[in-house]
Amino acid sequence: MSLTMIMSLGQTALELGLMCSLTVLALFLSYSMLNVCDLSTDGCFTLGAAVGAVVAISGHPFLAILAAMFAGVCSGFVTAIMQTKMGIDSLLAGIIVNTGLYSVNIAIMGGSSLLNMNKTTTVFSMMKDALKDTPLAGQYILIVALAAVILVVVFLNFFLKTRLGLAIRATGNNPDMVKSSSINPAFTTIIGLCVANAFTGLSGALLSQSQKSVDINIGQGMVTMALASLLIGGTIVAHGGILKRAIGVVAGSFIFRLVYAIALRFNMPAFMLKLVSSIIVVLAIFLPYIKQQWPTIQRRLSHGKRGGR
Repeated sequence: MSLTMIMSLGQTALELGLMCSLTVLALFLSYSMLNVCDLSTDGCFTLGAAVGAVVAISGHPFLAILAAMFAGVCSGFVTAIMQTKMGIDSLLAGIIVNTGLYSVNIAIMGGSSLLNMNKTTTVFSMMKDALKDTPLAGQYILIVALAAVILVVVFLNFFLKTRLGLAIRATGNNPDMVKSSSINPAFTTIIGLCVANAFTGLSGALLSQSQKSVDINIGQGMVTMALASLLIGGTIVAHGGILKRAIGVVAGSFIFRLVYAIALRFNMPAFMLKLVSSIIVVLAIFLPYIKQQWPTIQRRLSHGKRGGR
């Protein structure tokens, strides 16, 4: 593998990793902070991609980003209402919303399973034109994705330190204590899931505009990939403040995409990629566990050797 190929592989992984890290940051908020496992991520990602594509095709690339985020807010609101007001378990609520969003996304895409955006002006094509004849002309995708990630990370770092953000974190840590503190856990759950799904919608919109197409299955398996990236990021940065952990999450997304890209480069069959994702998730969970249990394992091994003597 040549140096040029390695650099190209790394850049592709970095660009995709940054765009998909927005979904990982959404899980960072909902799963790590709020302690809610939101399984509507796949459908919400496709929803953001579909809404963003339709609005961009109509001639409004920047409005498409906002529309995709608002669509994500709506998805998060429905999921949260099911959990907090209808007594539906969080896992089941996510599955129900994810299933329903398949039909909603097809309807948004005009009954088609594929939208072509080849002749559509996007935020990426606008950045490409703006950087024309400059040293950064070939980095327009990276610049847009990096700008979006920086804005979201800065927002999260600020938001989770506000009074509302602290209430969301407290709800995830100890909902009973939150109730006794006159904080409505239903309200904090709704806000948390709405904000998280807005990030997922943004991620879908950026990916669709960068690829210039939207397929109905564009978000399939996204929750698995995001969870793997989140766990990898947690392994890299196990402790620290919100900013440090969020940066670790973004790094985890890049590492996951790099492994994925390497698997593709070695001509692995497409049907094997889901297995690769599952193995990465297992390793991301297993390795920190082994690291934690290693002193105990060493003691048992040493006792076993002494007993054998």
